[in-house]
Amino acid sequence: MVMGSAAQGVSCPDALVGRLVERGVQVIRFDHRDTGRSSVVDFDAHPYTIADMARDCLAVLDGHGLGSAHVAGTSLGGTIAQWLGVHAPDRVRSLTVMSSSPMGHDPRPAWARAQAGEPADPDDLPPPTPAFLEHVAAELPPGVESDVALFRVFNGPVRPFDEPAARAMLELALSRATDPAAAANHRRAVWMDAPDLHAPLSSITAPTSIVHGDQDPLHPLAHGEALAAAIPGAELHVVPGMGHVMTSPGLPEEVADLIRL
Repeated sequence: MVMGSAAQGVSCPDALVGRLVERGVQVIRFDHRDTGRSSVVDFDAHPYTIADMARDCLAVLDGHGLGSAHVAGTSLGGTIAQWLGVHAPDRVRSLTVMSSSPMGHDPRPAWARAQAGEPADPDDLPPPTPAFLEHVAAELPPGVESDVALFRVFNGPVRPFDEPAARAMLELALSRATDPAAAANHRRAVWMDAPDLHAPLSSITAPTSIVHGDQDPLHPLAHGEALAAAIPGAELHVVPGMGHVMTSPGLPEEVADLIRL
């Protein structure tokens, strides 16, 4: 399981892990660099890219003595999963990309147009929803309350938001972070352009599933549809009412059943 930007392994719900274990697999969750109990990096002295974060995943597999794995990534973790599918195909048994966008896609022009109230470019994938952009513009102080507010937006307006569970996870993450502020480095890594991010997704050979909510406020459904169209043979599973996170009762189990094994 490869989690998203600034997210620790504990952000992958226990209910999802339990459901996968019931399906007969070993589940590996880990903290990205600059999160949780993993190494904290001086980004100014040693900037890193998505490719470096992908190589961290390979190091985790190496540490467990595993030549390959079923790889499931969500959001930024989905981008990392795509990188692995393209650049380390022998390590990927199957690929599940959740709540993500095509690797190498630059969302900044669409975001800027949306924030300026300008019309969308027909070639753009859609920008985040107004609710998400309003949350970003509010510039809430960092902390659990701000994170809970973000997760409420991420949850979307259709399925109920399990605030107690989200709060418990976010408090746990804060308590186990060596340097909570370091996770912001992921945003810098995301904007570090590199040629390997523009390799064609058509080269992915692993059996692939795309799992995407129809209420995703960060990557609207068109992003998942574009991914499915770009990867040969990919299956698109649209989850009704799902936003960008799995913070609604029963949703982690529902998503676990869609992960490719």
